[in-house]
Amino acid sequence: MHSPSGYKLVKLASSAYSVHSLAHAETFHPVIGPVAEAEALYLKQLRLRERLQGHQGEFVIWDVGQGAAANALTVLRATMDVPASIHLLSFDHTPGPLAFALNHSTELDYLGGYEGQLKTLLATGRVDFSNETQSVRWDFHEADFPSFLTAPAAEKLAKPHAIMFDAFSPAKNPAMWTAPLFARLFQLLDPGRPCALPTYSRSTLLRVTLLLAGFFVGVGHATGEKEETTIAANTLDLIAEPLEPKWLQRAQRSSSAEPLWTPVYRQAKLAPETYERLRVHPQFI
Repeated sequence: MHSPSGYKLVKLASSAYSVHSLAHAETFHPVIGPVAEAEALYLKQLRLRERLQGHQGEFVIWDVGQGAAANALTVLRATMDVPASIHLLSFDHTPGPLAFALNHSTELDYLGGYEGQLKTLLATGRVDFSNETQSVRWDFHEADFPSFLTAPAAEKLAKPHAIMFDAFSPAKNPAMWTAPLFARLFQLLDPGRPCALPTYSRSTLLRVTLLLAGFFVGVGHATGEKEETTIAANTLDLIAEPLEPKWLQRAQRSSSAEPLWTPVYRQAKLAPETYERLRVHPQFI
């Protein structure tokens, strides 16, 4: 089902529907579908229900790569019975996927019940709503994320407890996977506020990049089509299966391990000085 908006609806092998970007030639949440992937990769891996229980004050979630809002809505729906105040900050360079999704909410049934809130979010960039137990403040930042992070406004953002990182792949969107971006992201965290960041990639390049940025890094949950994903955090307590020192040997052997220092995709072996920085990371000492 094509659309002049630059997106089309696709039916996945799991029988769930998802959105496909014609410009990037990539499908959001391929194979197992939007809700199943969001549950495995973000909801369960971040232990959001558990962390929200008894949390004092706002629990801040950054939703990087809002897309058609499947990650955000899956989290909100799955925690709606947990007494909590959630501040959701979504980032995307375009509201296009969400606007498209709202026109196909019958097929994309995860939007059900949130259509009104999403229309307000698109129209004003912010929406507040609540039920008997959960209150939500949701902000949408339409911006080029790498540029936005370096702007003064980024310093004023609410510091996250969790980051759902769901950009298009490094080959298609290298600017979202560079070493400077993740270093800046780590810099913006509150060192006293535990924060975890899962993402769908398991690449050595990404894991090296996250480690050099300052994160602790571990093996992430399977999501159906991927046996492993990646989780990073500013504290080891939030990582169930940290990378072990022997992983460094695999990184040394890899033909694609050197981080992207500029927003141009390429594959390269670890430079000797990069390996030395990894070797003395607190995770491996």
